[in-house]
Amino acid sequence: MPLKFARPIHPGEYLREEYLVPLEMSAGALAKNLGLPRTRIERIVKEEIGITPDTALRLAKFFRTTPEFWMNFQQAFELATLGSKLKAELDRIEPIDMSDVA
Repeated sequence: MPLKFARPIHPGEYLREEYLVPLEMSAGALAKNLGLPRTRIERIVKEEIGITPDTALRLAKFFRTTPEFWMNFQQAFELATLGSKLKAELDRIEPIDMSDVA
């Protein structure tokens, strides 16, 4: 029986649901606090774009997290999403047996 995994969560969804909603903060207010264009945060929370290192550094400072937290979240989302799209191609790749290497 194949394993089923939860759907990948976009970091914008997490930002929206775990930070902005509980704080009753708008994307515009967050952007102002971060010194970023309002549209960047709006597009992240709408899950239209991902989090860049620049944004990760700012979010980390403001929310007292780490930039790695935000970048790992983004990377995990991208890998899961792309992995699903490439599944058929990846299934055709035969792994090399490294035990045969001298």
